[in-house]
Amino acid sequence: MSDTVLDQIRAIFDDLTRAERQLANSIMENYPLSGMGSITRVAEAAEVSTPTVVRMAQKLGYSGFPEFQTALRTELEARMSDPITKHDRWSETVPQEHILNRMADAVLGNIRQTLAHIDPEQFDTVATLLADSKRQIFITGGRITHALSTYLELHLQVIRKGVVHVTSKSNAWSHALLDMEPGDVLVIYDVRRYENSVLQFARMAEERGARVILFTDQWQSPVQAHAAHTFGCRIEAPSAWDSATATLLLTETLIAAVQEQSWDATRARMSDLEAIFDRTKIFRKFT
Repeated sequence: MSDTVLDQIRAIFDDLTRAERQLANSIMENYPLSGMGSITRVAEAAEVSTPTVVRMAQKLGYSGFPEFQTALRTELEARMSDPITKHDRWSETVPQEHILNRMADAVLGNIRQTLAHIDPEQFDTVATLLADSKRQIFITGGRITHALSTYLELHLQVIRKGVVHVTSKSNAWSHALLDMEPGDVLVIYDVRRYENSVLQFARMAEERGARVILFTDQWQSPVQAHAAHTFGCRIEAPSAWDSATATLLLTETLIAAVQEQSWDATRARMSDLEAIFDRTKIFRKFT
């Protein structure tokens, strides 16, 4: 799977001129819509010249602005695809091998591409934030991704205190905002068909001084504008549905990293929890 235009801009950002960086920042501010107007409009929004727009497009590997904009349109279509459209587009182009093999190939490709774009230093920083018992952790997701947010919450709740799962409905996260303090952490899962309520929650959490951590897709949820740390996971699959495998892998790896950073406290909590399980006989024992 090829990089997005956003990935390409970030990869060459340090090599751009001052005017080109100004243009890049303007495009990234409301990506990808900020690059969808005429060349004159894009230049004016960034307060640069039209030749600057052409030069940056060429530095990104495009023949000119029209080809650059075509790539943005393709991404926008992919972002907005509903399940039926996505399935129809896939079924016209995929080879005829068995679905098991096609799905496995797609998922493995997603994992490789996702891990290739993860900054280990940023990953370690996020793990440290989540392991810090002085910070409250709030976790939320969307209509589908709430399953991933629940998975993370259940594990972190064993590892440490102060973990709250929040539904994406405003009547739930309003109360979470009430308890949110500067330095607390909000973890958000949001993939394409991005949800307006999640975006509003992120914006208001940032205003209250929370550190927002975003798990999203390769096209980047609008929440990214309010996130201190963003993980873009590849989600494409030969299905009407997106794949969550790469996102789940990253989530499980983060859980393991947080556990290692606070193992002594985690071990004590696990032992206490096992004793509670034994007394309540929640699980069967065969010994």
